[in-house]
Amino acid sequence: MAYQAGGQRSVPRSVPERPEAEAYLRDYATLVEAVPFPSVVVDHRWDVVLANTAFASLFQGVGPHPTAMPDDNFLRFVLFHPDASTVLGDHEAGWCLPMLAHFAAAVELHGHDHGLQAVRREIAQDPIMEAAYRQGLPHWIRAVGERAVAQDGAVRPLLHPDPRWGATDCRVVDETPRTLREMGYTRLTLVLREVRRDRPRARAVRRGAAHLRVVPTPED
Repeated sequence: MAYQAGGQRSVPRSVPERPEAEAYLRDYATLVEAVPFPSVVVDHRWDVVLANTAFASLFQGVGPHPTAMPDDNFLRFVLFHPDASTVLGDHEAGWCLPMLAHFAAAVELHGHDHGLQAVRREIAQDPIMEAAYRQGLPHWIRAVGERAVAQDGAVRPLLHPDPRWGATDCRVVDETPRTLREMGYTRLTLVLREVRRDRPRARAVRRGAAHLRVVPTPED
């Protein structure tokens, strides 16, 4: 796992071969662990390099999955895990479509990457997600604007398993320093907001693989 639960120090899943880069990443893991909000470092495939205990706590209730655990690959978790909507509020519009947009951008930059190509094949196996990716996504981006798919600054709903948070919002903050970016990594922190007690709780819905409904399948 990319993190160690129970308040132990986070350690990188994998580290660069250069000793100075390895030392930097291990020290950076200490910094990430000190943050009280869920924080994660991912590579261009969204493979999780390291994450803190708060990140582990957010996803502690999700069931096992062979390829889409949040501490393995966050992209796959958002798109393919049947329990994703139990944690990620407004799952389709708030998380799936923006993630598909980020995935499309990653494919443009790293088109021959085997990991990204595997995700692309899995998207193609789901007719609804494939329609969303090929036909619906461009229309959705034009409708909501480029800002809606941006990572840094986006405000998205969460369903935190800790009742002290419950149904709340988080602001996604890109905290990637230059050294980390030069390694090909990105750090994202989900800054949780105070729960508004007058706000109705969102209802989590468990769905199967073909779960996108925001973008309808085009008619023949």
